[in-house]
Amino acid sequence: MTSKTELQHLRRCVELATEALLAGDEPFGSVLVAADGTQLAEDRNRVGLGDPTRHPEFELARWAAANMTREARAAATVFTSAEHCPMCAAAHGWVGLGRIVYICSSQQLAAWLEALQAPAPPVRCLPIQELVPGVVVEGPIAALAEQVHELFRRFYGAT
Repeated sequence: MTSKTELQHLRRCVELATEALLAGDEPFGSVLVAADGTQLAEDRNRVGLGDPTRHPEFELARWAAANMTREARAAATVFTSAEHCPMCAAAHGWVGLGRIVYICSSQQLAAWLEALQAPAPPVRCLPIQELVPGVVVEGPIAALAEQVHELFRRFYGAT
């Protein structure tokens, strides 16, 4: 069950994804939250700058590795607009971050992209647990999924 505070973090992810969309990037946004509920870092997709690894989840993993202890990383939560891609899931696992809460699943995203006739991602859409066994994952969050879906429709010109 997603709490009111967790929904606030997820809504911030949607805001960040919207910022990415407005900057010409695919709409993804993520927030890193400490065990005590303090927001530590946030980012949005920045692949439009020419580096296809500039996903927000990957940036948060880098930030966490540089700024948090192993214990603090393990107790933290990453809130994100969409389930991590394999690259981001691997970074999450290697850094030792804790729980992940996502709005839309990789399966939902793949179906949306197919329906929008968008180019297929360069890597397969896989569930996080296939790459990072044992990580606690919660999602999808149906209450916000349509907002994320709408951002993808806008990005691919379907609205």
